[in-house]
Amino acid sequence: MTGTTLTGPVLVVGAGLLGTSVGLALRARGVEVFLHDTNAEHLRTASGLGAGSPGIPERDVQLVVVAVPPDHLASVIASQLRDTAGVVTDVGSVKSAPLAEVVETVTPEELERYVGSHPMAGSERSGPLAASAALFDGRPWAVAPHATSRTDAVALVTELAELCGATAFTFSPEEHDEAVARTSHVPHVVSALVAGALAGAPAEHLALSGQGVRDVTRIAAGDPALWQQILAANAPAVTGLLREVRDGLDALLDALETGSRPALGEILGRGVAGTTAIPRKHGQPATEEAGVFVRVPDHPGELARLFGDVGEIGINVEDVRIDHDPGRPYGLLELTVAASLADPLLEALTGRGWLVHR
Repeated sequence: MTGTTLTGPVLVVGAGLLGTSVGLALRARGVEVFLHDTNAEHLRTASGLGAGSPGIPERDVQLVVVAVPPDHLASVIASQLRDTAGVVTDVGSVKSAPLAEVVETVTPEELERYVGSHPMAGSERSGPLAASAALFDGRPWAVAPHATSRTDAVALVTELAELCGATAFTFSPEEHDEAVARTSHVPHVVSALVAGALAGAPAEHLALSGQGVRDVTRIAAGDPALWQQILAANAPAVTGLLREVRDGLDALLDALETGSRPALGEILGRGVAGTTAIPRKHGQPATEEAGVFVRVPDHPGELARLFGDVGEIGINVEDVRIDHDPGRPYGLLELTVAASLADPLLEALTGRGWLVHR
């Protein structure tokens, strides 16, 4: 980036996964960062990782990044607007509800310095030890100014996202909340419901678990206490979309009970259409892709050998997924490539001794 104006000091309030990752990413770009957290252990760990200096800077901060749990966002944002002269943003996953509270507790002049934001990055793990300077690389970062946000404040928060390696997208707070309900919050709830059906299931049933159930339930492992706060804060948007999901479930039940295969096909086809609507690399629309499955022996060096062979073959891989079930002495690695390249890749890998299938 040229013409960088974000030089610090930046104060990050909250040294968990996101706050520590922001600090690490900014420090890697030479920005001066200070950290504050009421959890002394988190603060000690984050500063030890190099995410910033513990404490409040003696001179005015240029930017405050609030990275605290959703229930505390509004109060911390408001206190930082009152106590500092810098721009204030947050990395919370809901924008409208905290903004409504902040509006009631700060002056109009203070409110102008606030711009909400939200990096679409995270992990099932939490805390500073899960943090990474690369957490935001290539990820979307929503910048959500309100009606009276200053233009220079919006520009500074946008620069924060870009310095952290993310791609900034601008939304109104209301648009943001609807978007994350659709792409994050409702998927998490549905994943939790599916995972909940596994709890207490007979062991012989669970022995048949494959990659499909792992894919669907992975995000359900997120911190329940944090997700209670997120869902409560974005309840209007989430409930509206869950009613759409409920309508879909009712239609599916009707199709199953009546034996209507055309109706089942329509529902399943809509699911396929939804998966193809998700942007792929560089935000581009999905293209027709295919999976090539490679059996990889379970001992050191095999993955490196496979990737080396793929590199020499010269076919670009769009995605990689490993299915390694218990009791099997090998992993099944899926290489996703453009559909037109699947057969050439399969043939080339077979010629190099790999066991491969479509």
